Amino acid sequence: MISRFKIILVGLFLFNSHIASSNELEVRSSEQLKWGPLNPARGAASPQAADLWGDRKSSSATGFLVKFKPGFESPPHIHNVTYRGVVIEGLIHNDDPEATAAWLPAGSFWTQPAGEAHITAAKGTHSIAYIEIDNGPYLVHPKEQAFDNGERAVNVDQSNLVWLGANDIKWIDTPQDIKRAFLWGSTSKGQFNGSFIKLPKGFLGQIKSEGSVFHAVVISGQLKPINQQTMLNPGSYFSHAGNASHIGAVSDEVIIYVRTNGRLHILSSK
Repeated sequence: MISRFKIILVGLFLFNSHIASSNELEVRSSEQLKWGPLNPARGAASPQAADLWGDRKSSSATGFLVKFKPGFESPPHIHNVTYRGVVIEGLIHNDDPEATAAWLPAGSFWTQPAGEAHITAAKGTHSIAYIEIDNGPYLVHPKEQAFDNGERAVNVDQSNLVWLGANDIKWIDTPQDIKRAFLWGSTSKGQFNGSFIKLPKGFLGQIKSEGSVFHAVVISGQLKPINQQTMLNPGSYFSHAGNASHIGAVSDEVIIYVRTNGRLHILSSK
């Protein structure tokens, strides 16, 4: 009998870039993204950005990718809103202007409180991060406008993540090779939370949320929709509305970042 708190993961199936109904999947591959300046005021020196969901220029929550040029380093600055970041490729440093560089590799997680002066730097030929805000618009202001909003920055190297499986979380009834790392928020009904889900090579299964919101970004590995030739590479995005669940396949070990407002149910069909 399937436990009430069972988890479920994954999937792709119809390959489209729009929501046709409340229960259909929205998929956006990394190759489909439209890039533009993150901070147009900096001209050619600005990193490039591509929205995955939402609109960072509006007041709504948004998730987007940021792509940095080799050797990029920003001047000290602040943001008007708090954001979360996940390193997808390369090395990224995000900290106080005077802090010793702590390069976060792919799979790492950080937060940047609104109003706190900081710099962002990148190392490597290709450096890409997923950025998420709970409300917008996402703006950049001079460090002289710094303020303390009571939050504190978090930097979690991927080597410090705590991965939990069926033996660690009593309400997860899934194969032991499926893991979850909780990053932020609460899994209480209606509360937003973010976590990494790790799937083994060859995984077949479903993913479902008890909440009304489900956003997922491929951080590493590849997802291959059933009956489709298209691979979803790191930086690709998928989402479903309502309580829809979907079947998919994993061609290699995959890590996915998931944002939702309820419990997740992950079930392997193997």
